[in-house]
Amino acid sequence: MPNVNLAAIKVGNVRYNSPWVQVCIVGFVCFCSVGMFSAIGGLGAGGTQDTQLSDTANAVLYALFAITGFFAGSINNMLGPRLTLCLGTTGYSLYVGALWCYQVNGTRWFLILAGAILGVTAALLWAAEGAIMMSYPLEKDKGRSFSVFWTIFQMGTLIGAAIALGIESNSTLPSVSTGVYLAFMIIMLTSIVTSWAVLPPHLVVRGDGTVVELEDSIGPKEEFKAFLALFKDWRMVALFPMFFSSNYFYAYQGAIVAFLFNGRTRALVSLLTGLGSIVGSIFIGFVLDRTPFRRRTRALIGCGVVLFLNVLIWSGGVGFQVQFTRDTVHTAWDWTVPAAVGPIILIMAYYIADASYQGLAYYTMSAMTNDPFKLARMAGYYKGVQSAGSAVSFGMDAVKTKFLTELIVSWAMLLVSIPLAALVLWHCRDTNYGVEKVVHVEDVMDAQMHGAAVPKGHHTEVQPVIATEQKPALEAKEHEATAGV
Repeated sequence: MPNVNLAAIKVGNVRYNSPWVQVCIVGFVCFCSVGMFSAIGGLGAGGTQDTQLSDTANAVLYALFAITGFFAGSINNMLGPRLTLCLGTTGYSLYVGALWCYQVNGTRWFLILAGAILGVTAALLWAAEGAIMMSYPLEKDKGRSFSVFWTIFQMGTLIGAAIALGIESNSTLPSVSTGVYLAFMIIMLTSIVTSWAVLPPHLVVRGDGTVVELEDSIGPKEEFKAFLALFKDWRMVALFPMFFSSNYFYAYQGAIVAFLFNGRTRALVSLLTGLGSIVGSIFIGFVLDRTPFRRRTRALIGCGVVLFLNVLIWSGGVGFQVQFTRDTVHTAWDWTVPAAVGPIILIMAYYIADASYQGLAYYTMSAMTNDPFKLARMAGYYKGVQSAGSAVSFGMDAVKTKFLTELIVSWAMLLVSIPLAALVLWHCRDTNYGVEKVVHVEDVMDAQMHGAAVPKGHHTEVQPVIATEQKPALEAKEHEATAGV
């Protein structure tokens, strides 16, 4: 079978090696892995009735995720995004298999072990995903790049929840059937293969003819120095609260879903949370990219919008939460019960705010630099700190902390973090093109691009040897081209 040069594929004006196609592929990888996992999480307690076991498994998962996350960006920079992404997908199907095993055999230890393994692999997946999503697109497209990725990824949650809902729709059992786990596990296994469709950064060419990065990987010594430098950046310290709180509320929301609803209603809630995430991601992408202002102003407007959403929606959450506690005697609601409608809408609204918040976090990092190596480290740091927050929150829920206390802690951290993100964005440049190195395909020898397709009006060629006296003129032209990007 002949080798297919994926980077050379071009149909009309659509190139396989364009950033948009690559972001879509990564979105589809996460659709089949993280999206299905999120759908399971949206069922409450992983679809089981044992909230404490689910919390324990998730606490272990996120603790290992936090530790690995700090180094995952560096691993990505040394292995390359394709291999890192592939390794990152492997833990998801194992975890769902462990849920299935628990449902059938009651094997508790395997679920906790699978959570630990998933914590390590998931850190790798998200570091590779973050590097691709934030560094491949043009600056003017970074908000919508998040929207495209998050929409495709959350379609996994949406479709996964639809599968669960279809299986559970005629069931009145309190937990989810084993058929749901089997269906999810099969879909998750496909992501391992799909991850190899992602191109390395040196073969990806943006619409303006710039190459993402000529160097496909970096040495351990150089990477270690750059990794340590990350923790000396005051901006990353200022973003710590945002990263820590960005998934903190999932434990609380999963706990009340498991408390309030029966199995099939939890499947419906999972579907609607996926829909809410899609709405929120599209909305924040539009605000950050399409409002008619310079980048810094758009970013600060985005901060204001996200703050408003979190005040409005979480205020409604407080009003609802004061009506019951963990000790309240409650029969799980079915979706046919009128009292269930308001809480279902509230949970969906939480995820609209969540997607907007996540989009702002990614945009803040991508506004700081265009360098894929730096962004991979930032993505790893982000997911590491985020997972530390999740580990704390699931541990907090596992010891049966009051629902209202969990809500207030989650909300307070969100409100504190947004002004700090605004401070970081205030100090970001309106563009990094004039500061960081920009390489055009015209500056690259064709042999380095391996026949990769280029945008219309651009070309690669073997560069001739340039006489010393010609270099100043050429450098002046390159400066003018870079300034005009």
